[in-house]
Amino acid sequence: MAILGAFTTDRPELTLAQICRRTGLRHATAHRIAGELAAWGALERKPGGAYVVGLRLWELGALNPRALPLRVLAMPVMEDLHAATRQHVQLTVLQGSEALVVERISTAHAVPIVSRVGGRLPLHASAAGKILLAHGDETLLDTIIGEGLSRFTPATITDPDELRVTLAECRRTGVAIVREEMSRGAYSVATRITDSKDRVIAALSVVGADPATQRLIPAVVVAGRSISRELRSAR
Repeated sequence: MAILGAFTTDRPELTLAQICRRTGLRHATAHRIAGELAAWGALERKPGGAYVVGLRLWELGALNPRALPLRVLAMPVMEDLHAATRQHVQLTVLQGSEALVVERISTAHAVPIVSRVGGRLPLHASAAGKILLAHGDETLLDTIIGEGLSRFTPATITDPDELRVTLAECRRTGVAIVREEMSRGAYSVATRITDSKDRVIAALSVVGADPATQRLIPAVVVAGRSISRELRSAR
């Protein structure tokens, strides 16, 4: 598990020496376990000798009961939203103290963004993250504040009181708007997705380069409600 956990979005490819440094394992031990993981399909070894995560893990991850039905039911709605906006459309769920991107539809001409499928977003600085954080429990908010609100751009909210006010507005409206808090030139709007018990289980967001991102709110809200209805009908 330590070896698999050594791979990150920033370092998706590691040599055996790098694995040893990141895990603290002895060379012989890391070599043996990495070989076993590669034989099973959890890792793949490239021609140059470096390791990457194997497709077997992707196959297992796709079976996750929290993400699989959500992705299947959301994809047609996301495709319609993408066709209407021609911007990045993302589906995220809460994973620990971050937002995990479980699906994304992009276009080559959209604004560059840091997120990708399988990547994570900070809860306090992303529109999708704010939706998930706003509907999480108070313990989650305390944890996020306790860990420190990292500043990604001058626009990032790093004051706990200001964040609480923003989250209260998210709960009231069901929408979050972020203007250049994660990346300069990136603007996003997100809405909640609920299950049959009206619990917020995911967030749907659109990310683009238009400062007037709020004009997309009606389309994003309608799409979020449509996915929520699909989830309730499927159960």
